[in-house]
Amino acid sequence: MIFVRRSALALFLVSFSAAAQSAPAAKPSDHAASYYHYGLARMYEDQAVQSGRQDLATQAIEQYKMALDADPDSRILANGLANLYFNLGRVREAVAAAKEQVTRHPDDIEAHTLLGRTYLRSLGNGEGQQSNEILQAAIAEYETIAKLQPGKLETHLLLGQLYGLAHDSVNSEAQFKIAQKIDPENEEVALSLARMYTEQGDLKRAAKAIADIPAEDRSIRMNFALAGIYEQMKQPKDAVEAYKAVLAEDPDNNDAKKGLAQALLESGQNDAAAKVYSEILKGDPQDPQALIREAELERQEGNYDQALATLKKASALVSNNLELQYNFGLVYDALGRFDEAAKTFREALDSSASPNGKYADQDLSNRALFLDRLANVYREQGKTADAVAVYAEMSSLGGEYQLRGTDATVDTYRDAHDWKAALAAAEKAAKAMPANHGAQLTYARQLADSGQVDEGIKLAKAQLTGKPADDRDTLFTLADINVRAKRWKAASAVLDQAEAQATKPEEKVFVDFYRGTVAERQKLYDQAEIEFRKGLAIDPNSAAIQNYLGFMLADRGIKLDEAVALLKKAVTFDPQNGAYLDSLAWAYYKQGQYALAESYERKAVLRTNTDPSIYDHLGEIESHNGKLQASIQSWEKSVALYATSLPPEADPEDVAKVQKKLETARVRFAKLNEKK
Repeated sequence: MIFVRRSALALFLVSFSAAAQSAPAAKPSDHAASYYHYGLARMYEDQAVQSGRQDLATQAIEQYKMALDADPDSRILANGLANLYFNLGRVREAVAAAKEQVTRHPDDIEAHTLLGRTYLRSLGNGEGQQSNEILQAAIAEYETIAKLQPGKLETHLLLGQLYGLAHDSVNSEAQFKIAQKIDPENEEVALSLARMYTEQGDLKRAAKAIADIPAEDRSIRMNFALAGIYEQMKQPKDAVEAYKAVLAEDPDNNDAKKGLAQALLESGQNDAAAKVYSEILKGDPQDPQALIREAELERQEGNYDQALATLKKASALVSNNLELQYNFGLVYDALGRFDEAAKTFREALDSSASPNGKYADQDLSNRALFLDRLANVYREQGKTADAVAVYAEMSSLGGEYQLRGTDATVDTYRDAHDWKAALAAAEKAAKAMPANHGAQLTYARQLADSGQVDEGIKLAKAQLTGKPADDRDTLFTLADINVRAKRWKAASAVLDQAEAQATKPEEKVFVDFYRGTVAERQKLYDQAEIEFRKGLAIDPNSAAIQNYLGFMLADRGIKLDEAVALLKKAVTFDPQNGAYLDSLAWAYYKQGQYALAESYERKAVLRTNTDPSIYDHLGEIESHNGKLQASIQSWEKSVALYATSLPPEADPEDVAKVQKKLETARVRFAKLNEKK
């Protein structure tokens, strides 16, 4: 005997044709008999549902059939039988019964609805082509229902979701829009639109789908979803407001509290974030995630020992937690316990390594983050070879991480003042990734810094595409090369071009930052201040501008209180940034807070030990604090580093000043020894 395997949908559809071929001639309806059997069918159906007995279900089916035999044209009976099959999970028979009914009565909405529901129940049970057939059958039924009942919101909403499953975004959006016209403030419609746009990567429209609904009409679910979208858009301030709206309706919503605290943290509102985390921990002192976040705040505030203690509390509650390990590593790094930091990061990398070397996108991102922190620890220790090896691991992850690893390798060699190695690494990457604009721009910068300015500019210009979105990085690279080469007019012309193309706030901030840099490098300080403040007006949390403006004011000895405030914000943003720590130390020195200045300057040296200007500042502070011999050593280090620095970073005037300080200090030290 040969058996033919049929698809589920084929089996669904075949029953009716067989039934139609064997149908007897029509006979007069017997309504009395029909009512009698229908009553029995309903009784058996109710008993079967309550008890779960199959014999009663069989009795119900038989009674429905006898009722239909007495009244074949009854829609109520036909739909009742089909619905019973559906409720009993007898999908094939439900489809056959409903299909027969819609064939006989094409306008029977109840039958179409049941058939559609039956297809929906079957979704996911099939595979490949079979599953797609069921999905298309479901879509066809709900398209018919939508035509029969065009004003029913639920139908358009469901049809939009089905189109989404079929990856038909055009029709999906059209159905959601119809539903939106029927009820503009409907929760499910707004959330469905937002979900669809999010899946398409259009976060701006996703947020608008919910934000267009008046705030007072938004549900908790809508505000929660809106907050999540704002988080993805990197708009933490907007996320804060959305989470607050959730908590206004549901004050005990712990998930919203955690979201609010994180958004406050990301928007730089550390004090407010600390209060929320404190509230969370008050309600649940054993919440490891809240403890980790509290430790993060303590670290950012410079309370490293307390942060370490808080993390140890969290470690007693969870194990094998990558976020916990990451924060342990950051605190060890902040404390200057570099070996422990490196060990922590390496152990986390080893424990999360994939046996086959393949990772999901989020795992790739996490791995790159850990590799970057590990390499940074090695750079702080002056272990150039170890750092380069780690960045090679990052590059091996492929994709965007290949370029990130290469750029970081170049920066590592630059930190070590190994300019030949930096140029060679950039050249190797440019040849390996000839179509990658980022790799070509990195090489262009290195060419310019090696003295081949025209070649670097030529290579950078070759990356221009004529498309503003693609040309932003190229224009800023060209501006940077010209600034470092002191080609002020060319730099300004490039920035004019960048400004004309700048549409996003962050792009305009970049332009203002570079304009300020151009002015400051020419000692046009008032103009530089204007440009920097324009950038801060757009982004008050720009750490790069806070640092540059704060240092410029401090170095000139003006507006010192504001300078300190700006630089403290920059340091809070990146507590281990040597340049930021140096700037803050110099501002404290100019204020006359000499002990505090020395403390921060030593932290700067710990983080960035190859910058001659930092050692110059340390020597100045040490000299003022009566540590003459130490200041001599610092200035000697500064002079030595200037000798191996690139021309753009070794202004002859600055070098001469340090040399003079060193010679004067040596004479003073010699005279003091003579008196002894």
